[in-house]
Amino acid sequence: MSRTRTALLAAMALVAGATGTAFAVDPGAAGVAAVPCTVDYKIQNQWSTGFTAAVTVTNNSAAKSSWSLKWSYAGNQKVTSGWNAKLSQSGAAVTAANETYNAQLATGGSVSFGFQGSYSGSNAIPATFTLDGVTCNVDDGGPGGPTDPPDPGGPSNRVDNPYSGAKVYVNPEWSANAAAEPGGSRVANQPTGVWLDRIAAINGAGGKMGLRAHLDEALRQKGSGELVVQFVIYNLPGRDCSALASNGELKADEIGRYKTDYIDPIKAILADPKYASLRIVTTVEIDSLPNLVTNTGSRPTAVPQCDVMKANGNYVKGVGYALNKLGDVPNVYNYVDAGHHGWIGWDDNFGPTATIMKEAATAEGATVNDVHGFITNTANYSALKENNFTINDTVAGKSVRESNWVDWNRYLDELSYAQAFRNQLVSAGFNSNIGMLIDTSRNGWGGAARPTGPGATTSVDTYVDGGRYDRRFNAGNWCNQSGAGLGERPQTSPATGIDAYVWMKPPGESDGSSKAIPNDEGKGFDRMCDPTYTGNPRNNNNMSGALPDAPVSGHWFSAQFRQLMQNAYPPLS
Repeated sequence: MSRTRTALLAAMALVAGATGTAFAVDPGAAGVAAVPCTVDYKIQNQWSTGFTAAVTVTNNSAAKSSWSLKWSYAGNQKVTSGWNAKLSQSGAAVTAANETYNAQLATGGSVSFGFQGSYSGSNAIPATFTLDGVTCNVDDGGPGGPTDPPDPGGPSNRVDNPYSGAKVYVNPEWSANAAAEPGGSRVANQPTGVWLDRIAAINGAGGKMGLRAHLDEALRQKGSGELVVQFVIYNLPGRDCSALASNGELKADEIGRYKTDYIDPIKAILADPKYASLRIVTTVEIDSLPNLVTNTGSRPTAVPQCDVMKANGNYVKGVGYALNKLGDVPNVYNYVDAGHHGWIGWDDNFGPTATIMKEAATAEGATVNDVHGFITNTANYSALKENNFTINDTVAGKSVRESNWVDWNRYLDELSYAQAFRNQLVSAGFNSNIGMLIDTSRNGWGGAARPTGPGATTSVDTYVDGGRYDRRFNAGNWCNQSGAGLGERPQTSPATGIDAYVWMKPPGESDGSSKAIPNDEGKGFDRMCDPTYTGNPRNNNNMSGALPDAPVSGHWFSAQFRQLMQNAYPPLS
């Protein structure tokens, strides 16, 4: 049974704010060590240069006739104004002292105050709070005895944004491949996702590192600071029903094997107390749930295998089971795949996709509290931000939405889509503090062909096609796209509602083979990876745009990596 925040508050509560968390402990509970004070630090609003915060202090010690709370920032945050406390700051150190009207703080009593601040870069939460010199949120060694080691099945101490104030794991295997390419050393130190795309990958297959080996290396890289390590959970039964190149090893009805042979062993390793100090981000089941909306039923894009997966419910059950089990590990942050704007951005896909994600997030014992956020554009190429035209532009009497490229979609790019879809997900019942990730590993579209302004206003198509950064034949094209470039480098809190830009798909790892290649990984041949393919209804019968001579998905594709570097935007130095 998954934890819920309601259940936790009954014992050792997770008091979660928009960017801060604090433990609230009942000092009278049997077997619970005495925590002298707790602090709930919440970001209420945040914008590019500033934020507002609310702080609640609870005193579990002797009654006080005055009080003073102190903390220090890891970044350049500055308190600019406050209310219900006297706030002062010296360097990174902040002091909040009582006003005359709230100086009394009884045993078990609480006091709240707020402030406005400024920042640039990241807005990491303070690591430590002290009330009158006593550290809050930790056991003081009192009657309850010393604090026990972290319990993998116990309460979570998750922060609102796991990427805040943290380094991100660099996969040494990907880094070595990148560094071996001419000029690859410029990006070989970038963090990328580790794909667990079959059962054998858990323990390591084909001479590659397994899950424990990556976690051990992550601990080494972590040092004394915080570190995020990113894993892609990707092995559903009947996986990727609309794309043969990424088909998996489990048949459509093998939900039992998915649970017992894949998710359960992953959960057992992640829950090892040895790894409790890591922030583990999981990207849950790429492309699965959107397929149940866009590629089923009477739609021209329907695929029979997707109808099978919708009917048997194993995508919904598998995602729910993964969220439930992995969500029980206190330092795991689950982000569910949410497709991309060129797939979900139409009116008849947008709302139904959020609905089916809510269904999966409440299946197999999962709750919405097991979902920390969502990720868009995973392993895809959709531009982060189209700057040369807007969805509201009109040219030659026609809306941009009528152009062949936009094709009545409501979104032009990933940033606008991710922010809007986040709101839709909250409306569908997900927590209001969910964060979004955007995979920018291959959506830079730089190089000499990158437009510098809008296209000619001769027609809406010349206007859009002449100005768009994304140079695919169609936004439905997904396999080893020719002309693509590395996108924004991984970064934290780059925009409202966005936890991070990430390279979840390691650049240079193939999307699928250009021709049929026998393999023992269950991966088929999809004509969308064949550069001679003239398309299907899912890409409006356009050419595939794929690069030639590609290996099986997940294998190193040197020619693609070199092109990605050449066309990087921002450019590589």
